[in-house]
Amino acid sequence: MKIIINSSLMVPIYEQIVDQIKSMIVNDEIKENDILPSVRTLSKELKISALTVKKAYDALENEGFTTTVHGKGTYVLPTNKNLMMEERRKKIENDLEVVIQRAKNYGLKKKEILDIFNIILED
Repeated sequence: MKIIINSSLMVPIYEQIVDQIKSMIVNDEIKENDILPSVRTLSKELKISALTVKKAYDALENEGFTTTVHGKGTYVLPTNKNLMMEERRKKIENDLEVVIQRAKNYGLKKKEILDIFNIILED
């Protein structure tokens, strides 16, 4: 499993793990009933604390993405992809609100902000 941890981000490591595993599930890189690496294996692979991986796995289970069978491992559950996409849209909306507020604070007008978005979207 390819998970990249960015220590310079202000996002906690366990949240980075959760977000990347969710993304893999949505994109069918990890499928229903696939088993995730053990906590110990993933912690060694990422060179982080096993408690951090455990916290990420617990969060995934609490959100309904996985289930843990004691002594067997953590498995991916069937997911509601529409619900996951809505969750992603909400995060993007929040990010855009921050950027738009920053642009307004810098004195940009609505048309200037829209022009910037249109230029970026052309790529």
